[in-house]
Amino acid sequence: MSDLPRVIIYTDGSCDVNPGPGGWAALLRYKGREKVLSGGEADSTNNRMELAAAVEALNALSKASRVDLYTDSEYLRRGITEWLEGWKVRNWKRKGGKLANVDLWQALDKAIQPHEVEWHWVKGHAGNKDNARVDRLARQAMNKVK
Repeated sequence: MSDLPRVIIYTDGSCDVNPGPGGWAALLRYKGREKVLSGGEADSTNNRMELAAAVEALNALSKASRVDLYTDSEYLRRGITEWLEGWKVRNWKRKGGKLANVDLWQALDKAIQPHEVEWHWVKGHAGNKDNARVDRLARQAMNKVK
């Protein structure tokens, strides 16, 4: 068991139309305290917003931590746990060619380095109160950039 501080993070991204205005949000919990982060882009995709939420959440941590990160995005979870190493070996390319969102995948790869991150998938819109909360926050952030 690691001596690093334990942080729980929930993330979500949202787009009104895909592509279109997008928003992201993250909820960070540490020792009973919460921090909420959110932002958006006028022209984005849902996948970019999912990635942005994870990058921003991890970059907000002031020291190396043991992180449980919860996402409803299979793209994010599978990308980081199954596909990332292959992309790096192929110089940030997919087997079939160009890698979408390479800038954010590279930023996420850098953001995870100081941390021990365990990635958890949660079913979206299925009653998980923290997932529902970051979904609402991401939609609010999206509406600010419309």
